[in-house]
Amino acid sequence: MVDSNRGDPGDRHLLLLFIILTAWEAGSGQLHYSVSEEAKHGTFVGRIAQDLGLELAELVPRLFRVASKGRGDLLEVNLQNGILFVNSRIDREELCGRSLECSIHLEVIVERPLQVFHVEVEVKDINDNPPVFPGTQKNLFIAESRLLDSRFPLEGASDADIGENSLLTYRLSPNEYFSLDVPTTDEQVKPLGLVLRKHLDREEAPEMFLLLMATDRGKPELTGTAQLLVTVLDANDNAPAFNRTLYAVKLPENVLNGTLVIKLNAFDLDEDLNGDIIYSFSSDVSPDVKSKFYIDSISGEIIAIGHIDFEESKTYKIRVEAIDKGFPPLAGHCTVLVEVVDANDNTPELTVTSLSLPISEDAQPGTVITLINVSDRDSGANGQVTCTVTPSVPFKLVSTFKNYYSLVLDSALDRERVANYAVVVTARDGGSPSLSATASVSVEVADVNDNAPAFAQPEYTVFVKENNPPGCHIFTVSARDADAQENALVSYSLVERRVGERALSSYVSVHAESGKVYALQPLDHEELELLQFQVSARDAGVPPLGSNVTLQVFVLDENDNAPALLPPGASGAGGAVSQLVARSVGAGHVVAKVRAVDADSGYNAWLSYELQPASGVAHSPFRVGLYTGEISTTRALDEVDAPRQRLLVLVKDHGEPVLVSTATVLLSLVDSGQAPKASSRASSGALGSEAALVDVNVYLIIAICAVSSLLVLTLLLYTALRCSAPPTEGACEPGKPTLVCSSAVGSWSCSQQRRQRVCSGEGPPKTDLMAFSPSLPPCPVPEVEPRQPNPDWRYSASLRAGMHSSVHLEEAGILRAGPGGPDQQWPTVSSATPEPEAGEVSPPVGAGVNSNSWTFKYGPGNPKQSGPGELPDKFIIPGSPAIISIRQEPTNSQIDKSDFITFGKKEETKKKKKKKKGNKTQEKKEKGNSTTDNSDQ
Repeated sequence: MVDSNRGDPGDRHLLLLFIILTAWEAGSGQLHYSVSEEAKHGTFVGRIAQDLGLELAELVPRLFRVASKGRGDLLEVNLQNGILFVNSRIDREELCGRSLECSIHLEVIVERPLQVFHVEVEVKDINDNPPVFPGTQKNLFIAESRLLDSRFPLEGASDADIGENSLLTYRLSPNEYFSLDVPTTDEQVKPLGLVLRKHLDREEAPEMFLLLMATDRGKPELTGTAQLLVTVLDANDNAPAFNRTLYAVKLPENVLNGTLVIKLNAFDLDEDLNGDIIYSFSSDVSPDVKSKFYIDSISGEIIAIGHIDFEESKTYKIRVEAIDKGFPPLAGHCTVLVEVVDANDNTPELTVTSLSLPISEDAQPGTVITLINVSDRDSGANGQVTCTVTPSVPFKLVSTFKNYYSLVLDSALDRERVANYAVVVTARDGGSPSLSATASVSVEVADVNDNAPAFAQPEYTVFVKENNPPGCHIFTVSARDADAQENALVSYSLVERRVGERALSSYVSVHAESGKVYALQPLDHEELELLQFQVSARDAGVPPLGSNVTLQVFVLDENDNAPALLPPGASGAGGAVSQLVARSVGAGHVVAKVRAVDADSGYNAWLSYELQPASGVAHSPFRVGLYTGEISTTRALDEVDAPRQRLLVLVKDHGEPVLVSTATVLLSLVDSGQAPKASSRASSGALGSEAALVDVNVYLIIAICAVSSLLVLTLLLYTALRCSAPPTEGACEPGKPTLVCSSAVGSWSCSQQRRQRVCSGEGPPKTDLMAFSPSLPPCPVPEVEPRQPNPDWRYSASLRAGMHSSVHLEEAGILRAGPGGPDQQWPTVSSATPEPEAGEVSPPVGAGVNSNSWTFKYGPGNPKQSGPGELPDKFIIPGSPAIISIRQEPTNSQIDKSDFITFGKKEETKKKKKKKKGNKTQEKKEKGNSTTDNSDQ
C-alpha cells in the first residue's frame, strides 16, 4: 500500500503537512511503498502500474521490468494486473542491520519510449528478534568487604530490531543482596549494573545464582535471560578505578599497524599486590575488536593492529577492565569509544546499462543511449560524485535522479564520417585529492541508406571493333556506395531506350553484380558507328538510391566489305560492261568506265583499279585509271587489233587484308562508219539514264541546293566581315602557291596564305580545279615545279578525329609531309593525273572526314571527253562515306564554268543501286554543304 502520514481528521496542521508531502513526491517522480519484513510470498505491496500512470495492456509491449541493485528478487510485479508483491523472504536486519531507515530502491524501466521510474519500498520492522545477552552466564567475584551501594557493571542484552521493538526493560530475580541499576539516559556512559544493598557474608552465602531478564517492548513481548554467578571473595577491598568511565577517541581510517590509539591509566588504593593492575579487554569484547586492536597489559596502551576501514565500521566500542593482583582480585572498568574518521580512499563506481545500441545515424537529438549509475562508498564530500563525458563527441550526460545519469544524443550522426564512438564517462568525487573512475561506452552507429552509388566519372568512351563475337566483354562500369551492408550493395542495369527500331537490350547487356558490359551481337560499323546509352547503378537500401553513367561505344571499322561494282546503266543489273569503240579514236580516248563502291570507310573504302594482263597479249592498247576506273586507249587502234577485246579490271581496296572484286569489260572495235549509229543509240540510252537519274534524285537535289544556299550566304557574310577588318601585312603579297600532287601512295601539298592551286604530276600547273577560300583580290602566283611526294606522309590527329565531325575548310587540320616536308593548313583534293587527258582524281587527303562528299566540275581549260552513255563520274573519299562526283558540261553550255564543290552521302549511292534492282525506295534526308569558288583566275 502507498505510504502516507495519516493523522487526526480534525488536525488541520497534520493534513496540510500530508498534502505538501504528497505534492513533493509527485513532483520528484518517485513512489513510496511500505511492507513489513517477513511478509509471506505474494503479499500485496502496491498497484505500481496504476500509480505510475501506465496502462496494463502496454506493460508487456513496452518491456516493463523492475531492477533492484544487489537486492535479488525480493519484490516482483505481476504484469497481468500491475501489482507489486513480495516474491521472497525479506529480513530487515539482514538488509539494513541496525539502521533506523531501511528501504529497497527499485528502478522501473519501460521502453518505446524509454522511461525510468524510481520506487522506494520501506521495510517495516516487526518484533521478530528477542533480546540476546553476550553470554548465558556471567561470573562475578565480589569481596565481602565491599561497601554498600557498590556497583558492578553488567553487559546488557542487544535486540536486532529497531524502535519500540529494541527498547529493553531489565528485571533481576528476587534476592536480598543485590538490586538492578538500569541506566535511563546514556547507555554508553553508564552501563547496566548490580548494586550491593546488603553486606555480603562469605560464610553465610559464598555463592549466589541470580537470573537477569531482558524484555523488549514489541508486541508480543520477547524475553532473553542470562544467569549471574556471584562468588563472594574475602579481603582485598579496593578495586582499581579509572579517571573516566568513557574515553572518546577519533582515529583516521587506514592508519598503519602499531599506531597508538589511547593510553589508559587506572589507580588502586591498595598496596603491594593488591595495588598492581593488569589491563585487559573485557570478556564480552567482540572478536572483530580484538582483531583490530591490542591492549598492553602493563602500560594500558591500546594499539591498532588491523585494517581500520570507515566503510566497514564507523565506530568501535571497547570495554577495558583493570584488575589488581590482590586476593581476591578486584577490577575497575571503563569504555573506550573509537570514532573512525573517513578518508577519501574509495574511487567512484560506475555501472553502465546499455539500452539502445546500436543507434541509427538518423536518430534525433535527445535519444537516450545508455543509463549510468555512479556511487562512492566514502561519506561527505568524499562521496559526492560528478560525471563528465569526453569532449568532441555528439553525446551528453543528463542527470535523471540523484546519482543516475542518461547518456543522450546531442547532435546529428553521420556513419560515413564516424562509424563507432568510444565514449569515456568519468566520475570524480569531491575529496582531496579527488579520485576518479572511467567507463568506456562503445556506441555503434547503424547505417541508413543516405548515399547514392557514385561513378568515378559521368561519361566513358569505349572503342570496339566491328564484327565482335557475340557476348564479348567490352567494358566494366563500377560505382561506389559510401553506405554499408545492403545499403552499399550495388546492382547495375541498362537504362532501356530505342536504338532505331530495336531495343537497346538487343545490342548490349550489363551484369547486375560485376558491372561488366557485354555486346550481345556482332556490331556493324556500316550500320551503327556510335552506340550511346546509360547504365544505372542502384543500391539495395530502403528506399533504394541510384545514379547513371553514360557510355559512348564507338564501333571501329574493319575491312569486311569487298568493293561492289555499280551497274553500267541506270537500268542495268550489273555484270559485264559492253561498249562499241571506233577504230579511228586516238590515244588517250576514254572508251569505258568501271564504277565501284565500298561499304567500309577510311582506307578500307579507298579503291584502286588495275587492268589484269590478258594471256598471250604482249601489249594491250588499253589501260585503266588507277583511281578513276576509266578505260582509255594508250595508242591509236589499227587493223591488227582484235575486233573483240575482253578486259579484266581488278578493283582493290586499301584495307588489311586487301579485298578484290573483278569487273569484265567487253569492247567491240567497229569501223568509223558504224560508230555514229552506235553512238546515237548509246546517246539515246544515256539520255534515258540521265532522265531516270534525275527522277530518282529530285528530292536530293532540292535538299542540296537549300543547304548550299545557306552555306553561300554564310560565306558571303564571313567574307564581308573579313574585308571590313583592317588589312594585315602581307595579305596579298606574292607567295608560293599551294602545290598538290598525287601518286600511288597518297597526295601532299605546299602552303599558301590565301589560295591553293592544283597541279598534275606531269606538265605545267592547271587551274581547272580550285579548293574554296575566302574571296580576296587575286595574288600573282609564279609557276613552281612540283616536288616528288614523300612516301612517309601522315595524317594528323585532328584529321583522324574528323571521323565524327563536319569538314570546315579553315579548321579541318594539317596534312604533314615527311621529314623536311611542307605543312598544309587546309584540307585539299588534288586532280593530278599521269595523263593530262584523263582527268584522274587522286585520293583526297581528308581521310577520316565523315559527313560530306565533294563533286567537281571541269573548267573550260581542261575539257574532258566522256564516253558514250557515261554516268557522272563518282569517287570515294577514303576514310569517309562520301562520294566525289566529277561532272563535265558541254563547251557550248551557258552554265558558269567556275569550279564548285558539293557535299553528299555515300549511302545515296546504295539507295540508287537498290532502286535500280527494283527494291523498295527509301527516302533519306541528307545533310550537305556546298561551297562555290569565286571564279577561274
